[in-house]
Amino acid sequence: MCITLSLSSKPCIGVCNGSLQLPKSMVTTAQTEVITAPKRPNTFPGLTKQGISDIDLRVQEVVRRQSWTNSLVREVNCRKSRFEPMFIDDAYEKCRNICAEYAKTFYLGTLLMTKERQKAIWAIYVWCRRTDELVDGPNAEYMSPAVLERWEERLQDIFEGRPYDMLDAALSDTVFNFPLDIKPFRDMIEGMRMDTRKSRYESFQELYLYCYYVAGTVGLMTVPVMGIPPESSVSAYTIYNAALYLGIGNQLTNILRDVGEDALRGRVYLPQDELAQFGLTDKDVFSRKVTDAWRDFMKEQIIRARSFFNLAEEGASQLDKDSRWPVWSSLILYRKILDAIEDNDYDNLTKRAYVGRTKKLLTLPLAYTRALSKPSLYLR
Repeated sequence: MCITLSLSSKPCIGVCNGSLQLPKSMVTTAQTEVITAPKRPNTFPGLTKQGISDIDLRVQEVVRRQSWTNSLVREVNCRKSRFEPMFIDDAYEKCRNICAEYAKTFYLGTLLMTKERQKAIWAIYVWCRRTDELVDGPNAEYMSPAVLERWEERLQDIFEGRPYDMLDAALSDTVFNFPLDIKPFRDMIEGMRMDTRKSRYESFQELYLYCYYVAGTVGLMTVPVMGIPPESSVSAYTIYNAALYLGIGNQLTNILRDVGEDALRGRVYLPQDELAQFGLTDKDVFSRKVTDAWRDFMKEQIIRARSFFNLAEEGASQLDKDSRWPVWSSLILYRKILDAIEDNDYDNLTKRAYVGRTKKLLTLPLAYTRALSKPSLYLR
């Protein structure tokens, strides 16, 4: 069976028998966009060494816990699953459907991965989405500390092989097949707690920690699934850090995209001290008026978000070859959201920057080309 996603009458992206076929003309066009990136900064504005070291320790701990040897991974993967094959196949299929519906570009990017990695990534995505919806979903009005406590108990049950429902079972099976540690998952739940208690961030130091909890953790969860090839020229720690940076960059981009929407909910996910440096306050955010001061402020915020994407590149190119495509798809797509904010003349107070469907699909061959290129090349 062949499923075709058309950009126009032609060319098209074809998905046949589980693999994605890219027209040669699109790949050729993408290759022309691969260029050397600008010099990357060693530090981030507003982030102290203490802030870096706190997260650094968390990453080190996760790397240590999740760094099984290849022989041990093979041994674990050969063990008999604790779930009936038909049941767990149905569970993963439900996860696939959710990912395909709500994360279309990322989902297409997973189609080059091995079957087992695809299923694991879909299961992780669904758990993260369900966790986020506890705070931001349709039933968020019922949120309470008890809800998050129960959700964390369910997480422990998942890791101990006692899933509550079919979607939990998919993650439980993934934990059984890959060396996932529970800490990043618990940290994400802690990020949801922060969202219920906090609606302002005094400094980037505070915001960075929040971004780690709600998004950087996703990178730490997925590295063991994506895989690090034995011939990788950098350490596992470097790759985990790059995954963290991609998550941070994605969340900062989400924040910049959603400033106006968050303001309607009384939330300002922008460093208060940096607003003040440009003569701005919450009142300026709530007024929804784009001024020169606001544009200057946003330019600096976008520069910082891009710096995280630049730092994520090395790790993206060092993952297992079959796993690089969805990572590069995410990286390129989120960069385009920042471009869209600029194209809107920095009006993220009354407009929501977005990347149209055609542009999203066009990121796929570009990401595919970037995934195949040598790590020494970087994308602007």
